[in-house]
Amino acid sequence: MKRIKFRKGMQKKFLNLVLEKINCPSLRELINRGFSVSYSSLKNYYSERRLLPKELFLDLCYVAKINPENLNIKFLNKNWGQVIGGKTGKK
Repeated sequence: MKRIKFRKGMQKKFLNLVLEKINCPSLRELINRGFSVSYSSLKNYYSERRLLPKELFLDLCYVAKINPENLNIKFLNKNWGQVIGGKTGKK
């Protein structure tokens, strides 16, 4: 699964923009709008502890009518953290 990397602080701003554009008062209400993501995962995305999955990012852009090409993001491969984790695990 590919992930989306925003600059620091921009993932939270992106999620706030999505909530504003679809008139959604909270993250919990976003789940009730048809997104199959757990609330704890949404909180982790919002606090930028985890990177957004590409599929969820594209769904949010579609619903909020945001053009993803206008955002300053990077697409990371699905194995982007495995090399670092393997090197630290050997020590």
